[in-house]
Amino acid sequence: MEAHGGGFRHVLVLAFCFAGIWSAYITQGVLQETLSTKRFGPDGERFEYLAFLNLAQSVVCLVWSYMMIKLWSSGSSDGAPWWSYWRAGIANTIGPAMGIEALKYISYPAQVLAKSSKMIPVMLISALVYGIRYTFPEYLSTFLVAGGVSTFALLKTSSKTISKLAHPNAPLGYGLCFLNLAFDGFTNATQDSIKESYPNTSAWDVMLGMNLWGTIYNMIYMFGWPHGSGFEAVRFCKQHPDAAWDVFLYCCCGAVGQNFIFLTINRFGSLVNTTITTTRKFVSIVVSSLLSGNPLSTKQWGCVLMVFSGLSYQIYLKWQKLQRKAI
Repeated sequence: MEAHGGGFRHVLVLAFCFAGIWSAYITQGVLQETLSTKRFGPDGERFEYLAFLNLAQSVVCLVWSYMMIKLWSSGSSDGAPWWSYWRAGIANTIGPAMGIEALKYISYPAQVLAKSSKMIPVMLISALVYGIRYTFPEYLSTFLVAGGVSTFALLKTSSKTISKLAHPNAPLGYGLCFLNLAFDGFTNATQDSIKESYPNTSAWDVMLGMNLWGTIYNMIYMFGWPHGSGFEAVRFCKQHPDAAWDVFLYCCCGAVGQNFIFLTINRFGSLVNTTITTTRKFVSIVVSSLLSGNPLSTKQWGCVLMVFSGLSYQIYLKWQKLQRKAI
């Protein structure tokens, strides 16, 4: 009976993580798209300072992680020192900024699809540089994702969607997304290196260190060199409180989402987290199409299904590998 109760609690926690990640990041996606396409006030001004979102989120997540460490940390001092995150902090500042900036040039569904192809550069580098060999099913899943993203990029976007973009420019938008992926790869590799050097580093420590440097770099970028637009972003938020509220909610969603991701990885592993976040991306595209009035053509929906079929197949292959190791 006790084992049955423990299993039920396990399922409840998984459902809690599932609901938390979906609700936080789907809401954040809607807010991100709103801030990049909506016109505010009687003059129809656009919120042109999308990089400001990175600064605001870094500050909120920094405060949040500090509070969590004070409330829940065991007080161990064996974690990685704060200065060790400076390189990962640079990459984690530049990468997401490029991803958000891409929304000026391509639609939100296009951005989500482009960022879903993260494993393509990883596989290319691993195969060409390190000589790692992959199986045919692994290449097939990658081909589905690459084919879906590239075909989606070549298809014509509806005039209604283009009219909402600040500066429609598909090559530039997709280019920024793929640079975002490259910086994300460096960030992940650097974080893994830190964890290896300091095994007792907690998820809260990582969150604090990353967002501390993110806040420092973004403050310099937004309010200093070379021509900071932070003051204009603050002025815009003062003039348009509804935009300020959207920015605040966006940051809160990011902080809550990070918490659920850490909880999921800690309790169920990174593969379960990948499964949840991948399905969330698909739902985000559906929600974007329904709520924001950005219609996708039948061919574009075919590309979306092609990409997520490839991602789902890749997840299935990883599950199989884990089961073989467990035997």
